[in-house]
Amino acid sequence: MRSRAPIIFRDRTDAGRQLAVLLSGLSGSGPVVVGLPRGGVPVAAQVARALGAPLDVILVRKLGVPWQPELAVGAVGEGGVRVLNEDVRRTAGVRDHDLAAVEDLERATLERMAQIFRRGRTPVALRGRTVVVVDDGIATGSTARAACLVARAHGAARVVLAAPVIPLPTLGELQGVADDVVCVESPEPFFAIGQWYDDFTQTTDDQVVRLLHASGRTEAPVGKDAPAGAPRDGPITIGLPTGAALPGDLSVPEEAPGVVLFAHGSGSSRLSPRNQSVARQLQARGLGTLLFDLLTPEEAARRCSVFDVGLLADRLVRATAHLATLAPDLRAGYFGASTGAAAALAAASAPASAVGAIVSRGGRPDLAGPLLRDVRAPTLLVVGERDPEVLELNRRALAALRCEHELVVVPGATHLFEEPGALERVADLAARWFTTHFDDPSLAEPRTARAREDQNGTGWDP
Repeated sequence: MRSRAPIIFRDRTDAGRQLAVLLSGLSGSGPVVVGLPRGGVPVAAQVARALGAPLDVILVRKLGVPWQPELAVGAVGEGGVRVLNEDVRRTAGVRDHDLAAVEDLERATLERMAQIFRRGRTPVALRGRTVVVVDDGIATGSTARAACLVARAHGAARVVLAAPVIPLPTLGELQGVADDVVCVESPEPFFAIGQWYDDFTQTTDDQVVRLLHASGRTEAPVGKDAPAGAPRDGPITIGLPTGAALPGDLSVPEEAPGVVLFAHGSGSSRLSPRNQSVARQLQARGLGTLLFDLLTPEEAARRCSVFDVGLLADRLVRATAHLATLAPDLRAGYFGASTGAAAALAAASAPASAVGAIVSRGGRPDLAGPLLRDVRAPTLLVVGERDPEVLELNRRALAALRCEHELVVVPGATHLFEEPGALERVADLAARWFTTHFDDPSLAEPRTARAREDQNGTGWDP
């Protein structure tokens, strides 16, 4: 079995998005997402957005044994909630007046926390709900354990504890305190939570308050329509003539030159782990991304819809038009995989299309048929060396393309680019292609077709 390199999270937002993928199955259960302040709240905000759930903080304080504070005898929460571990209390010999003194101190701290973070807001009711308790990482698990116990004391019907990283021994110890424990990484050995982040800057009180205030937003305005300080990422929905809506996740870094819309293939959704991986790398290079479902759940269940290039292209056009209302100052690009690549090319073939660039990963451009000759956007085709059938189909498609286009063959890669470094290579090629062409002012003018095939996988060199 091949060992896997550990995941390093870019920051808490990135960690939250990755964690949200693992929690996506909860979206239909009406969950409440609560973050442990302060660092857990940015992670929880991404989970809440992905699940369409309310976001809140869970305010808890451990009750430590007076002469051994790291040993928790219980915990207190808002609303007078107190939970005690009578076994620890008896073993440690904690008397009533000792416990009362600790509780008075911790309740005073709890009250100060509530004043800082709530600012008059009423806590979200947990009774009868599935409660997802989120932190930015769990080391010993004592605070997380207290939060789960407090959530149950507030009447939670089910408690799910989630964090991007939990050391393997702690993970086992927490299994009994929550109904489910979810993490992206469970390392052993483990030294510190911060080692799993590129950016582990301390979260401020004001950041927590802003995230809680913004949690009521259903759609994040971006671009020129965004008020000062408004989020430039979050969930959006793309309406259909039938009245149905397609969910999407938009991320727009500051000063982004454009947004890349992902066209998934073969029935994949916005939760495709490969496209999410590429999206994270594009975001790290300053590019905006929009991952959205091209099909409703009913359509996705029908195989004929999964391979309906015309339908997929129509959805991509609708998403592009919707994006233009949110971010009129930003260019749009398409990143297509498998049949999604054909949909991207078909969408870009429309006379009114203003798409700035296209990248195809292991795509089927041949499925776009005669529409290929009408594509004007610069197009990069990326295929694995060990994907001979798709490679041949891409080579044939080159003859039909009249726009600037290139084919890059990634050495040693198969169709899914599962080999070490292969998907990262795709992301690097895509980032350079989009960045260069988004910034190219000549895109508004007719371009001379330029074809080139890179057999060595060294990539396009502007």
